[in-house]
Amino acid sequence: MTALHVEQVSASYGRTTVLDALSLHVASGEVVAVLGASGSGKTTLLRVLVGFLRPAAGQVRFGDRVVASAGNWVPPESRRVGIVPQEGALFPHRDVAGNVGFGLPRRSGARIEEMLELVGLPGLGRRRPQELSGGQQQRVALARALAPEPEVLCLDEPFSALDAELRVRLRTEVREVLSATGTTTVLVTHDQEEAMSFADTVAVIRDGVVVQVGSPAQVYSEPVDLLTARFVGTAVELDTFEVRDGLARTALAVVEVPGALDGARGVVVLRPEQLRLSAATDAAPSNGTVASFRYHGHDSLVQVAVDGSGMVTVRAAGAASARPGDRVRVEVVGPGRLLDPAPAGGDSCVDDDSR
Repeated sequence: MTALHVEQVSASYGRTTVLDALSLHVASGEVVAVLGASGSGKTTLLRVLVGFLRPAAGQVRFGDRVVASAGNWVPPESRRVGIVPQEGALFPHRDVAGNVGFGLPRRSGARIEEMLELVGLPGLGRRRPQELSGGQQQRVALARALAPEPEVLCLDEPFSALDAELRVRLRTEVREVLSATGTTTVLVTHDQEEAMSFADTVAVIRDGVVVQVGSPAQVYSEPVDLLTARFVGTAVELDTFEVRDGLARTALAVVEVPGALDGARGVVVLRPEQLRLSAATDAAPSNGTVASFRYHGHDSLVQVAVDGSGMVTVRAAGAASARPGDRVRVEVVGPGRLLDPAPAGGDSCVDDDSR
């Protein structure tokens, strides 16, 4: 197994800088999701790792071996790096065994069968790619990438072309395969659920820089800034009137904000599951009006217009009983995170695949 080190890497297309002194370290055998909106630089980072793009500055190491730097450049075929692209990119004129064995030495039949067994496709070596389902094709692509025993595996949004149910199932299967092989893996994705459920570690990238690295739980519950909070899940934002003794007074409630200094100003960020809806009572009067709700089966998202403030999103288990126009009581459960307001115009996460 091999650790991956990306140190102060910059890359450009013409005069457009895409990666700006980006650093990222992946432990041996770790699965890291590089999460960012399209245009953030995540695909460019993958191209640098694989060797499709030579960085303008910085260094990339696989273990102790430098594969890219100012004075050294190792081409893709010599890096021992595997890649699984978005749609598999299988060779239509080769059967499954021929695809998996591409790049292996002759008489590698046992290795090919081992890989097909590993990805749950034993006995399908004589099939053609067009005879397989989309999920099966992606598993063949994974087997092909793993067959040469790469030091680093790169996954380029490999589940994005699949339907929702198959995407979840294949994600689980691929994660089990990676755990079995112990392959150091980098997944690039703009799908927050995919990153959170698949990876050991999530690295959030924005404007060509890694802005936060942590476990999925850390990135979700302790976002480093407001833009990250908005991108990684739904953020409930409450303007702060006053902070004293670790408590922030907002229009909705007084919220615990651990570590915040007295007198600090900013935005308290909560997650929708930290809000609770209840019927108003004399002791706890209503403080908002239901504007809309969306039912998702396992939960409901309820939009509530809070008195004296803006709209908040409440996640309720199952079907919410409140309906538009109902007066309700919204309460906060658990601590929030006090963050600086986002810069003007800086909250866009519109997808743009140009980078």
